[in-house]
Amino acid sequence: MSDSLKTLLVVAFLILILWNLGAGLYYMLVDKGETKRTVNALTKRIGLSVALILLVILAIWMGWIEPHGVGG
Repeated sequence: MSDSLKTLLVVAFLILILWNLGAGLYYMLVDKGETKRTVNALTKRIGLSVALILLVILAIWMGWIEPHGVGG
């Protein structure tokens, strides 16, 4: 897997996480607690965050990516 594809995958996850965070804020302001859309959006955000963390851990374990220190 190329480096640009790995970066694109992580960036796509981060964009989806931010999108769901924004959707949760929007639904919270618009619905005023009448629907569960806020909870659903924030639940998706948590799920995506956990999936991204697990994906990074798997990629490090499999040797697909190598962690490095700051400025390394």
